Amino acid sequence: MIMGIVAGSIPWYTMMVFHKRSWVLKQVDDTLGVFHTHAVAGFLGGILTGLFAEPTLANYFVARLDEQGSFYGGHVGGRQFAKQLVGALFIIGWNIAVTSIILNIIRIVIPLRMSEEDLITGDDAVHGEEAYALWGDGEIFDITKHGSSEYDDTQHGLGNNGLNVGQAAPAPAVDL
Repeated sequence: MIMGIVAGSIPWYTMMVFHKRSWVLKQVDDTLGVFHTHAVAGFLGGILTGLFAEPTLANYFVARLDEQGSFYGGHVGGRQFAKQLVGALFIIGWNIAVTSIILNIIRIVIPLRMSEEDLITGDDAVHGEEAYALWGDGEIFDITKHGSSEYDDTQHGLGNNGLNVGQAAPAPAVDL
């Protein structure tokens, strides 16, 4: 119960409060909060396991029997906490190294960041997209805004009858 409360509230706090106050975190484009939901929550999960690992349950998962969290075994439990901490630090180092290598290879082919002018315009607008524009909710597909070719075979904004959403059907021809 304690692990759930801590692992749920601290990542939320780092994303909603600390991220907005931290100069370093403001420089990172993390619109989905991936750092907070994976790095912070994952680190907390590992560390808290080192604190709260119950000996009987740990015997089911740990190769060496009688491992336990710090709160169950004092000095013996401290070893499990140290193992969890070393493991977490190794994973952090591994992620930094491998991600840096991958990004430096990608950087050779294409830039990793848009120009300041494009960022001011907005990355979705630069790619001809509109944030949260849901087709069929009154939005009409505008080829001058969204399309780049003269031939458009998509069905964006078309209803079942082939007309744009909100567009009236033409009056039928009447022979006199």
